[in-house]
Amino acid sequence: MPSSNPNSGKRLDVPSGLHWKSRFFAATQPAWQMLSNLETRVLADEIRDISVSAPIYVTSLARSGTTIVTELLARHPAVTSHRYGDFPALWTPYWRNWLADRSHRPPARLVERAHLDRININNDSPEAVEELIWTRFFPGLHNPDSSNLLDGSRRNPGFDTFYRSHIRKLLAVREASRYLAKGNYNVARLGYLHNLFPDARFLIPIRHPVNHIASLVKQHRLFCQAHQLDKRVGRQLALAGHWEFGPYRRPVNLGDDSATRAVTAAWSEGDEVLGWAHLWVSSFDYIFKLINELKSISEATYIFKYEDLCSQSETIIDQLLEHTGLDPNQFAEARQEYSEKLSPPDYYQADFSDQELATIRSVCGTVATNFGYAL
Repeated sequence: MPSSNPNSGKRLDVPSGLHWKSRFFAATQPAWQMLSNLETRVLADEIRDISVSAPIYVTSLARSGTTIVTELLARHPAVTSHRYGDFPALWTPYWRNWLADRSHRPPARLVERAHLDRININNDSPEAVEELIWTRFFPGLHNPDSSNLLDGSRRNPGFDTFYRSHIRKLLAVREASRYLAKGNYNVARLGYLHNLFPDARFLIPIRHPVNHIASLVKQHRLFCQAHQLDKRVGRQLALAGHWEFGPYRRPVNLGDDSATRAVTAAWSEGDEVLGWAHLWVSSFDYIFKLINELKSISEATYIFKYEDLCSQSETIIDQLLEHTGLDPNQFAEARQEYSEKLSPPDYYQADFSDQELATIRSVCGTVATNFGYAL
């Protein structure tokens, strides 16, 4: 991912070392997969008794609050997740982290992340990294011309084995008992993940469509502008498995080709608001139908409003802990900290015309009502 440079105002920079390292790892993925399998065999005795118990997946449409929720839960001592420092050398999680722990480097200073959204990060901050594993085993997952759904009806045994071992190695080296993953694309894989881990817990934030779409429009514009100044920005987003924004943006196809075509048609005509409105509906209508059709997934899922997370922080945090089964007695300090600092964004305002607001109401109204929003 690009990073924000505190010495260059709003300009986003892609460190040359990271970019070339990312390209090298992308070009040599088969070799790294083989090395990962070797790591698993070497560590067989150490990870034999480690189980992947009730992994926690934070997922939704981008800009709904998934990052702050992941950052929050990653503070729990029982939990570990992938971090910025794991990319792009994510294939050997045990060896990479073992070496990093023994380097005795002081933690890097926190800087605002590339999204310029008040979230400060360094290499130890949680991040969505596992996408590269999914795309390695499931080619075409980001092709909007066909369904991106993995509903569990078809399995990839090679992926299942590799993924389980990968998580177990990460748990072992971090001395943690619960795995936490943030991934916007996991909305399309809820069925697969539930079949793979029947005790998995899913956390899905939802956001009022007007403010959500305003944030999506802002974010896409930011990365496109950054790409104009540095052509590595779009390339780096793709190398990291992030197709949500920027010059190579691709919508997720949740099994409804006509809905996806509506998104891409609007964007191709320059109507950002209409395109994002269609994608908002596609995402949350799919989630609504899924949890109403499959009781087992519904029971594993906690859906909450981003607005409530900001305004009723203590209540939502307690409900997150209850749903995931994390011990609240080990979380008092983080709970207090986040209850005090969580707040609605103040660094931008939704600035839509009357016509654009009418578009959002028309497209999103029914689905918004299903989640308790009035437009």
